[in-house]
Amino acid sequence: MVPLLIVGVLALAGLGAFLFIQRSASQAPQGMVLTPEAKAYVRSLKLAEVGMKANESLMGGTVVEITGKITNNGPTYLKQVDLYCVFYDTMGQVVLRQPVPIVRAKTGGLSPGDTKDFRLPFDNLPQSWNQDMPQLVIGQIVF
Repeated sequence: MVPLLIVGVLALAGLGAFLFIQRSASQAPQGMVLTPEAKAYVRSLKLAEVGMKANESLMGGTVVEITGKITNNGPTYLKQVDLYCVFYDTMGQVVLRQPVPIVRAKTGGLSPGDTKDFRLPFDNLPQSWNQDMPQLVIGQIVF
């Protein structure tokens, strides 16, 4: 009787884990897609002088700013470059994965050989964030 009960509990736990994984995958952020051409071009982009600082906002809260520069070392004009800023907690778990634009066509795009500054303000970071620099991942390039 006890072995049958243990098998039943393990089966329920496995089903619960499977459903949790399926639900998490279906809730993944949509929108940014790194095409094969963009994946190959990522090597031509360089992020530099990346830093993070916190400032007090006018509303009395804290604004965390990520600043830096992006350089286009490739041969192609870029209309748009978007990053994912991935924030973690002290256990290494993702607490926020925020898509942010750093290059836009309406602000001049990014020509070959050019460097542009970027500033990314965040005013609603989760309390569980570990206060470390987030991981910056290029999530989309539009040629």
